[in-house]
Amino acid sequence: MAREIIHTDKAPQAIGTYSQAVKLGDVVYLSGQIPLVPETMEVVDGDFSVQVRRVFDNLSAVAEAAGGQLQDIVKLNIFLTDLSYFATVNEIMAEYFTQPYPARAAIGVASLPKDVPVEMDGVMHIDA
Repeated sequence: MAREIIHTDKAPQAIGTYSQAVKLGDVVYLSGQIPLVPETMEVVDGDFSVQVRRVFDNLSAVAEAAGGQLQDIVKLNIFLTDLSYFATVNEIMAEYFTQPYPARAAIGVASLPKDVPVEMDGVMHIDA
C-alpha cells in the first residue's frame, strides 16, 4: 500500500522535516498543529481560546485535504504547557466534535514550538 502525502495551503506549512499528514489506505496520520495562521505562519493574535480554535481549524483543513473531516478523527492528542487550560479545551472541543468523541490524551509538556501553549495531532479513519 502506497503512502500518500497530504498537503494543503489552508493549514500552516511544515516548519520541519515532516508532512502535514500521511495517508495509508483509509487511515490518515495528522501531524501536530499549533496556532499558526496559514497565510502568515505567525502565531494567531488572541487569548488561549482563540489559539485552540486556530489549532482545530488547522487540523480541520488538513483532514479535509485528506478527504475527511474532524469527526473522522479516532485518536486526538492534545499537548498543553499549562494543564489548567484543560477545561477550556474541553469546552471548545465540543464546538468542533459531536458524539461519539475520539479517543484522546491530554499531555502536559514543558514547552512547544514557537512558545505556544497548545499543539494537537491525531489519527483519522476515513471510508476508502
